[in-house]
This record gives sequence, structure tokens and C-alpha cells, in this order.
Amino acid sequence: MTTGTHALELKDLRKSFGKTEIIRGVNLAVNAGERIAIIGPNGAGKSTLFNLISGRFEPTSGDVLLHGQRINGKKPFEINRLGLSRSFQITNIFPKLSVFENLRCGVLWSLGYKYTFLKFLADLDDANERAEELMEMIKLDKKRDVLAVNLTYAEQRALEIGVTIGGGASVILLDEPTAGMSKSETARFIGLIKDVTVGKTLLTVEHDMGVVFGLADKIAVVVYGEVLAFDVPDAVRANQRVQEAYLGSHVADAQVQGAH
Repeated sequence: MTTGTHALELKDLRKSFGKTEIIRGVNLAVNAGERIAIIGPNGAGKSTLFNLISGRFEPTSGDVLLHGQRINGKKPFEINRLGLSRSFQITNIFPKLSVFENLRCGVLWSLGYKYTFLKFLADLDDANERAEELMEMIKLDKKRDVLAVNLTYAEQRALEIGVTIGGGASVILLDEPTAGMSKSETARFIGLIKDVTVGKTLLTVEHDMGVVFGLADKIAVVVYGEVLAFDVPDAVRANQRVQEAYLGSHVADAQVQGAH
């Protein structure tokens, strides 16, 4: 990591599928420890942007820099090992493993347990202790031995976040983490996200404006593959172009929700 670099930086990032340009010259600089919400209408390119950052897609042109290091063309697992981890819209956990076992799987590589077949997992004290810590952090300690498939939807999402942060990544990408949750579940989940990402850099794609304005330090508004605005929540609320392009009649509701 180079002194003075951003945690994550996108430079004139572009992605085309055939003749169709989906991401059109995105520039974004995220400081370490910032919480950034990426919003925009359906089809704006938000998921494509996440796929470019996390290595699922390779840019047509432009650069993605993680702590100043160019990560274009690297595979997702290589990017993960450099300190960036991602969750998905569809919950991505091991359904037939317990809560504890899922979390232990998530911490093994970061603790130095790579390709070894000579040790029993039960004997890895540091991995077991870290999994226990994560379990308490995501408030699933009372579900320690419950199979992931038997958790509620909100609990499965919490477990996925636990696995996501378990690898020790400094930059976390969450793709619509509260989708499908009730208002009460969403409110609790915002608090959980804040707690588990303390000291980390967070980017989240989110459609719920209450979540966006309640969680983000800054908001990036993506419309037709371009960043229309990138600023603190109050400035984005007041941005006339953003209101016309995306927020529209939801601005008043977002102001009320963001105040709580």
C-alpha cells in the first residue's frame, strides 16, 4: 500500500458488450474508511461496476486501483487476497454447513492456512477463535450449530457479511444487502453493517433510500453508465440533476428517513 493513495480508485473506467457501452468513463476516488452508496435506476450499470471492481468482468479500458495497485485483469480470488471482498445480491453461503463452519471457512486463507491437508480444522485454535468472534459480531452466536439453510433470510444475509469480512479485507463491497428484508430487519441490518465495517472502506449498491441516507458518508449516483454526482448525502439530496434523473418524488421520503 502506497502512502497517500486512495483505498479504491476508478480511472476513466469503461465496459462494452459488443457495440453497447454499459460503463462510460467512470471516475471515482474512495478514501480509506469511507462508506459509499452507489445508487441509480435499474439498468444504470451498478452491478456491472461492481463486477469490474471485483474482477468478474475485465474493463474494456480504464483502470481499477486498489490501494494504488492496478488490479485490472486479475481474477476475483487474486483481488480478494489483495484486500477486497464482495457479497452478492443472491445469498452466497454453504447451506449444508453450520454458522460456525461457514465463518471458519471464511477466515482460513487470511490466517495463513492455504493448501494444507495435514491439519484438522478443530485443532486450528486461531481460526476457531476468529470464527467465534465473527459469530458474536453478527449476532448469530446463539445459532452456532444451526445449518445455514435453516436460518431466516436476514440471518443468512448476516452470515454472508460475516464470511465476507472474515477474510480480513480492508475494502468491502455489498450488493443490495437489505433487499427482501422487512423494515424492522432493515433497521437492524444497517446497525450491523455499521458495526462490522468500522475501520473498513465500504461500497454498497442499494435501492432503499432510507438505507442509503442512513448509512453512507458519500453517495455516487450512476445513470446510463456515468457518475452523475458524487458527494455527501445532503448535497446529493439537493442536486437538481439527480432529482430529475433518479430520486424524483422519493427525495422527500429519503429526507425524512435519513433524519432518523
